[in-house]
Amino acid sequence: MTTTERRPNVHRRQRWEDWLGGFFSSSVGLKWLMAITGIGLLLYVLAHMIGNLKMFQGAYEGGEYAIDLYGEALRSLGGDLVPHESILWIFRIGLILAFVIHIGASAALTKRNWDARGTDRYEAQRHYAAANYASRTMRWGGIIILLFLLYHLADLTFGWANPDFVYGAIYDNVVASLSRPPVAILYLVAQVALAFHIYHGGWSLFQSLGFVNPRYNVWRRYFAIGFAALIFIGNTAIILAVWTGAVA
Repeated sequence: MTTTERRPNVHRRQRWEDWLGGFFSSSVGLKWLMAITGIGLLLYVLAHMIGNLKMFQGAYEGGEYAIDLYGEALRSLGGDLVPHESILWIFRIGLILAFVIHIGASAALTKRNWDARGTDRYEAQRHYAAANYASRTMRWGGIIILLFLLYHLADLTFGWANPDFVYGAIYDNVVASLSRPPVAILYLVAQVALAFHIYHGGWSLFQSLGFVNPRYNVWRRYFAIGFAALIFIGNTAIILAVWTGAVA
C-alpha cells in the first residue's frame, strides 16, 4: 500500500465495548441484545396490560377494588419472608436494566449507521425512502415512549404529576388522572407510538436472532400486527372507559 492510498476506517473499541466483549459489541451482538431485551419488554407490556384490565372489574362485595388488591399482591410478593416490596423492586431493577440495554444498543447501532453512510447524501436518502413508516419512526417512537414512561411513573407510581394521588389507591388514582382530557390525550398518543414500536420490534426481533426463513415471514408479520393490536386495544379501552365515565 502506498502512502497516497486511503486507509480503511478501523472501528476502535470504546470502554463499554471492551466490557461487553467481542460478540456483544459487534453490530450483530447489539442486535441480539436489542432482541433479547425487547422480548422481555414485550412480556412486561403484556403482563402490565392484563393487570390493568382489572380496572373493569370494579369493586368486590367488600368494597375493595380488584386492581388495588392486585397492586398490593405485587407489593407483597414473598410474604413475610422478605421485606415489603423487595421482590417487586428486583423486578423493577431488572426492567430498568432491560430498558437501559435496549436504548443503549439502539443508540450505538444508530451511530454506526450514520457513520457508515458518511457524507453520501444520496445513499442516505435512498435508504430512508426504502424503509417503511414503522421502521423510519422506530427511534423517534422510542423517544416518545421513554418520555411518556417517565411521566407515567410520575403520574401513577410516585404521584408527583397527580394532585389527587393516594398511595395504594390504584383505581382512584387512574380515574383521577385519566379523567383530565389533556392527560387522557397524552396517554392515547403514547399508545399509538407504542403500537408502532411493538409492530416493528415484533417483526424485526426474529430477524435479529437469525430466524429469517422466507417461509415464516408471513407468521412474523401476523405476530407483529396481532401483538401490537392486542396491546393497543387493551390499553386504549381502559383510557377511553375512564375518560368517558364508563369506569368511574
